[in-house]
Amino acid sequence: MSLIYLDHNSTTPIDPRVVETMNSAWEKGFLNPASQHREGQRARRELESLRSKIIGLLGGKNQSMQADQLVVTSGGTESNNLALIGLARHAAKSVGGSKPGDRPRVLISAIEHPSIMGASESLKHEGFAVETIDVDSDGVVSLDDLKSKLEDDAAPPVCVVSIMLANNETGVIQPVAEAVKLCKGHSALFHTDAVQMVGKLPVNFTDLGCDAMSFTAHKLHGPRGVGGLLLKHDVIPEPMLFGGFQQMALRPGTEDVALLSGMHRAIEIAGEDPNRAARMSTLRDLLESLLKDRFEITINGSSASRMPHTANVSFRGIDRQAFLMAADIEGLAISTGSACASGSSDPSPVLLAMGANNDVVQGSVRISLGATTTQNEIENAITKITSIVEKLLKVR
Repeated sequence: MSLIYLDHNSTTPIDPRVVETMNSAWEKGFLNPASQHREGQRARRELESLRSKIIGLLGGKNQSMQADQLVVTSGGTESNNLALIGLARHAAKSVGGSKPGDRPRVLISAIEHPSIMGASESLKHEGFAVETIDVDSDGVVSLDDLKSKLEDDAAPPVCVVSIMLANNETGVIQPVAEAVKLCKGHSALFHTDAVQMVGKLPVNFTDLGCDAMSFTAHKLHGPRGVGGLLLKHDVIPEPMLFGGFQQMALRPGTEDVALLSGMHRAIEIAGEDPNRAARMSTLRDLLESLLKDRFEITINGSSASRMPHTANVSFRGIDRQAFLMAADIEGLAISTGSACASGSSDPSPVLLAMGANNDVVQGSVRISLGATTTQNEIENAITKITSIVEKLLKVR
């Protein structure tokens, strides 16, 4: 039985061209970029060249004294933690005071990835007041609620706002550029988790206007174990790791030239394929249309602008966990939501924040496509899904 892989939002198969690029880097024998000898200097030059190229590909400034910074991390989770916790701690230093009432507030949207939610819980233990920004029934962040929280003079000032660029469960695109403008009027730093958008739709860090942006290679057919946090030239978070001077001491540890070359190549390939988004959108629409013809379903977030590769579908009258187990047996790889929470049977916090009813929440699955997904895979997946749902409906 051949696998039909439709869980690209959790991770993507690595592109053979990325593997080739990484093999080439390994064959060149790059050593420790922090070493002062000639071989270390050679590795450093390659590393900084790749860093500058990635910044440029993502719309950052890679020239002049005001060039943006790229902190290389292990992936999106580390980038999100460094952004939220590091920026909040830095802001608290300038505000002063260690009591809850003395510390600035942190705002996050109600639909953030678990790595942001978890980081915010850590900040609460440090005395920060963390508030969530409401979303509407399609999962779009409320700019009115953001504005209201920013203008709350009875509370401490807001130091950091984090709103993801596109949701990892529903694919709904968020009004980040508009939110940034609101925050600038209140001197609040803005971070966006762009993990699900980089490599699928064009992302321009400068045009967004945010202060920090997270991304990772393995969501766009690059290697696992490497990601990035793009920072404006004058934005400096407090480090979370210690013991080295690498990357301005923001993220100490020996950088890997081969991993960075793989991430650069994956971003580059995505930019060289202008039809990628249109192909995925066509296949996603075909999938949803065929499912609508067969079953009573809810497509969560369908009235909002969505990423081209994500369909969050709720089947009325079935249990999502039973569906996933049956799908796995049939060689169909999909999920119920964030891969970082897939070991849990708890209902989706994203759908709950959207106000979805119990039937919608309990019957929801996430089907996510990649650059390699084909129409034949979608049609075969529909056959398998139809058989699974019909069986589950009979035994309920």
